[in-house]
Parts: sequence; structure tokens; C-alpha cells
Amino acid sequence: MSKPPKPLPPPSQSFTNRKTKILSALSVPDAEYTDLSPKGSVDVGIRDLIDEINAREGLVTTSSCAGRVSVYLEGRSTGTSPQDEREEAATAGGVRSSSAGGKGGGEWLFVSHDPISSLPPGQLERGYESLFGLVSLPGQEGGEGDEKGRMVHFKFEPMILHVLTASHSHAQKVIQAGMEAGFRETGAVSLLSRQDNDHNPVVAVRSMGLSFESLIGVEGPDGVRRAVVGRGYLDRVVRNSEKLFKENERRIGRFREALKGWFEEGSKKKDGWEDADARRERKRSEGLRRKQELEKGKQETTEKEQQSEEGGIGIILEPPEVL
Repeated sequence: MSKPPKPLPPPSQSFTNRKTKILSALSVPDAEYTDLSPKGSVDVGIRDLIDEINAREGLVTTSSCAGRVSVYLEGRSTGTSPQDEREEAATAGGVRSSSAGGKGGGEWLFVSHDPISSLPPGQLERGYESLFGLVSLPGQEGGEGDEKGRMVHFKFEPMILHVLTASHSHAQKVIQAGMEAGFRETGAVSLLSRQDNDHNPVVAVRSMGLSFESLIGVEGPDGVRRAVVGRGYLDRVVRNSEKLFKENERRIGRFREALKGWFEEGSKKKDGWEDADARRERKRSEGLRRKQELEKGKQETTEKEQQSEEGGIGIILEPPEVL
């Protein structure tokens, strides 16, 4: 009989104070709320998830992004992108204000937390080049002569969520839920204790496997941002981002269910819950075992047949010569 799980340690007063401060910022009207993201507010797609996490004792979100598609112009000298704010908030322990332009001098040309196909028709009438701030000039595709020009990137990024936890035990449950849901790079990004010796790990729920990036343009010395790919290629990268949005949404749903399982005592074990990766591995192991048993059976049958054939052959021995 398995032992019942150990109860989670109660949150410290320091954690409770930090959670109260964060929740007070989240409770303001959406029109007044700002965070570190270019959008400046909590994404509608994960607002319910955020509320569920923050309702649990020992957990509070410090930053979040439901997933997004973006087009950005990289920095002038370092080639950096302005998407770093998704990671910068990891150890913030609170809500950060947004900064224009991003890190390294990059510039956002387009950002959407919803599939591009869901945009109002008026935004798509002039084509993806116009939507992404690019121009398509016949005979100048590819940005020839712009070796030092700044590149324009198209990028899809799945959900990323930073959760401040009250203890290592709380953090472990969030990590397990993220891994089971398919957010493979989920892990603790801050394990150091604070000055008051309070250990409050920050967990980043994320997956690089769903990320997608492609170069689509270049800014020349004249400041003109030209498309370096044709419209057919732009159609293709947009369609790919639509598929990734759907998979990201499925994984978010799995994460919500897995989180409930880990924090609602015994529900996962009682229901015999099994995540997709564990089921796939179990099926693979069962298949290999059946294959080995089948091969072993064939080998034994072959050996028996050989023995039977040898035993059935009449061997005539000549009598010895009589001297």
C-alpha cells in the first residue's frame, strides 16, 4: 500500500507578502494594467489559467505570455532581438513595466497573441508584406549589397509562464505538470534564497520545441525594409504558425489538467491518469517486449524442428570388419 503524499509546507509570511503585492497589481482593470510585454497586459488566452494558479496556496505568477507570433527588426550592432522580456521577468518576483524598443535596439514590427487568420479582414487586405512593415520591390529581393543591414525575423513562441513558489516541494509539482503537458524545458530558474533566508523558487513553464523562426526581410542603408522572400513563402510561414498556435493551445489545456492532478491530493493516482509521453513510452516498451518474446518463440520452434529432423533421419552404421 502506497504512503499518502506528504503535505506541502505552509507559505512563509515573506512569500505571502510578495503574493499579495503581485495580486494587487493584477487586480486593476485591464485598461490600467501594464507588464513587461509589448502588449502590456495579461493575455486573454491564459487569463483563466493565471487565475487558477494564483488561487492556489503557495503559487503566484510573476509573468506570462500565452504564445505569440511576431516580426521584429534585430539590433543595430549586436543582432539581438527585443523578445528578451519574456525571460527577464523570470527572477523579478513581481510585475514589471514594459520598456519601448526592447533590448539591444531591436524594434517590434508586428506582434499578435492570436493566430494571424483571426485578425480583422481589413488588416490582411494589403498582404503580409504590409502587415509586417515590409516592401516588396521587383528585382531587389534578397537584400543584395546589404551585408551589414539589419535582418527582419518572423517568429512564433509558445506559452511561457513564470511561477513564484512557496517551497521546493511546490516548485517540483509545477515542474512535473509542465513536463507532462509537453513543455519540455520547464524548470526552476531561481533557487537562491533571499536575504531573509526564505526559499521561493521561480519555475519557468516553457518549451523551445514549439518555437519557430525565419528570416523574411532586411533593412538596407537607406532605411527601407525589404522582403527577402516571396509571398508564397510568407504564406507558408504564416500557415505553420497557425498549426503551432493550435498545438500550443492543446498543451496549455494539458498543463491545466496536470496542475490540478498534482495539487489535488491523490487524484492522479486514483484515476490512473497517464500523460501522453508516459503512455507512448509504455506502449513502446510493451511493443519491444512482445517483439522479443515473438523472436524467442520463433527461435525455439526452429531449434525443435531441427532436432526433430535430425532424430528422424535413419543413420546406417556399417558393421565393423571381421578380422
